[in-house]
Order: sequence, then C-alpha cells, then structure tokens
Amino acid sequence: MKAVFNDSKPIFQQIAEMIADDIVEGILHEGDQVPSTTDISKFYQVNRATAQKGLTTLVDAGFVYKQRGVGMFVAEGARSKLLTERKNDFYTHYVKPMLVEARRIKLTTQEIIHFLEGENND
Repeated sequence: MKAVFNDSKPIFQQIAEMIADDIVEGILHEGDQVPSTTDISKFYQVNRATAQKGLTTLVDAGFVYKQRGVGMFVAEGARSKLLTERKNDFYTHYVKPMLVEARRIKLTTQEIIHFLEGENND
C-alpha cells in the first residue's frame, strides 16, 4: 500500500483504491487476507470508521468478502473483475478523448498507431 493521501478524494475511497491496486498488481491474491480495519487505521493514523468504510466499499463491489470472526479476504475473480473495470475506465477517460482530438486535428489511424508504437519503443 502507498502511504500518502491527497485531497482529491475522500480518504476512505483512497484506502479502497490502494487495496484494489494491490489486488491488480498481484500483491494481494485471491483468498489472501486483507489488512484489518485496526491495522489500516493504526498504519495510516485514520479513524477506524474511515478504514471500515474503505473496506466496505470493496465488499459492496464484490472484490473482498467478510468471514465472520476471521477477517476480510480477496474474493475469487476480483483481479479479473478489477482489470476489466480499469480497462473500460482507461478507454473512457484516455482513449476516447484522444480519438476525438485526433479526428479534430485530422490524424489518420496510421499516424495514431505510429505515435503509439513510437512511445512503446522508448
């Protein structure tokens, strides 16, 4: 997990995103136990309710499940589901606006591909 919060989003949301990042990056695997509310609140020095809200966000989204009396664990298929979600977000937030601008300045498909391949070869 990263250790710095910023003012762009609520802290509970950033906690949820950090844990989701760990799942996407393979730091947390399916079935692994997620840090507890107490661990998160002590480590980041945030209110337990804030840490709980971050974990609840992941539970509600189906990426993490609760096992009563034991803790919270990464759900089966969580990584695949997160990757699909993030690929769709990538298309919506980056590719689609890029294509709109490319059409506006009359870039051809080949020119766009050339730019992308050039960036890929650096």
